[in-house]
Amino acid sequence: MSTLSYDELRALDARHVWHPFTQAGTAPPAILALGGKGTTVYGADGKEYLDVCSSWWVNLHGHGNPAIAQAIADQAMRLEQVIFADFTHEPAARLAARVAKRLPGDLDRVFFSDDGSTAVEVALKMARQYWSNQGQDRKVFVAFHGGYHGDTAGAMSAGRSCGIFSAWENMMFPVEVAPFPVTWDDDAEAEAKEQRALLALDEILERNAGKVAAIIIEPLIQGAAGMRMCRPHFLRLLKSRAREAGILLILDEVMTGFGRTGDIFACVKAGIQPDMVCLSKGLTGGFLPMSLTVTREYIYEGFLGMDTAKAFLHGHSYTANPLGCAAGLASLDLLEAPECQARIQAIEAIHRQRLPGIARHKSVSKTRICGTIAAFDLAGQGYGGALSNRVKNEFLAKGLLMRPMGDVLYLLPPYCIGDMELHRAWDIIDGVVSHL
Repeated sequence: MSTLSYDELRALDARHVWHPFTQAGTAPPAILALGGKGTTVYGADGKEYLDVCSSWWVNLHGHGNPAIAQAIADQAMRLEQVIFADFTHEPAARLAARVAKRLPGDLDRVFFSDDGSTAVEVALKMARQYWSNQGQDRKVFVAFHGGYHGDTAGAMSAGRSCGIFSAWENMMFPVEVAPFPVTWDDDAEAEAKEQRALLALDEILERNAGKVAAIIIEPLIQGAAGMRMCRPHFLRLLKSRAREAGILLILDEVMTGFGRTGDIFACVKAGIQPDMVCLSKGLTGGFLPMSLTVTREYIYEGFLGMDTAKAFLHGHSYTANPLGCAAGLASLDLLEAPECQARIQAIEAIHRQRLPGIARHKSVSKTRICGTIAAFDLAGQGYGGALSNRVKNEFLAKGLLMRPMGDVLYLLPPYCIGDMELHRAWDIIDGVVSHL
């Protein structure tokens, strides 16, 4: 237990810590978290914060889940880490098999890495080398406007249109960007936008015939772009285009995976089989950093041979860390339990009950729901704007942990949230938005 005071800890943070996605020149001091339980984060300021963003979308089952904590503790007493190039272990083998079983088709090969960015980086490198191993020089990648895929060099390149990477433009490789057919409730233009997006994609594929390695997309929901949603129908059409052109399709399910869309994975909900899937965030229930890049068997076979140069020479020091794998297995146990599936359905039902009431406010537009995710737009000035910061601070003052994405407010709560807690969150949102 720390003997430092609240003020002393805050001073240490202010002196030494560099916080992510934060302009330290204008941001208020960070809130000191003392602990967390379920949906609640306990602050040293004496406040309790209802976490309806799952702390950057990772805490599937809430904070301090005892089953996951115990699984990590038990594994720590057996094996905490081992070099995964020469060894394997039970938690990794079991986790890979269980995830593969829940994915469609022959998505059977699992590559472990550290976080969502590296899962995407792995997929891009795999796609590039796969074609090289086949004797084809395919260097072009196609992404979608507004997409965010992480912060490593390749992931930034795929997400170059999201608007936050201008400082590193000279580090990125060129990527073709197609329109994303963003839609919302009662959108009369949804089909027309899909057709325009497909026409633009067709032009890109025709112009780069024989050069495209892969198409990458966040399926159903672009998370960091502001929970921008597309229809499952568009993903099915996209898969057909990729198959006809002989191009790999990568789904970035870092955010959408593990039940967020109402089904176990967005690809399952959309009824498509991609060639690669990137998974992270909810994988370990928010306890430890870990990610997976899952590929189809034929891609794995494309790296086999007698020449080491044909192998996928990529890895991380903590690849398939046993503690993370144990957490992943425990999280899957919780996710697959009937009571968790019932909670996922209940969360969506409450969203659908409450969102129409929010939509009556003059500042609200483009309401949308997909599974446990509900979102809407406000009339503001985008990321870093005065309205965004004002709303965020009002929520914190009322004990609601929600980090607006520019003009977009959203709820993506942990599955353990109770009906009364979720209604309380909606009540707070309704009260704040009504005065905008």
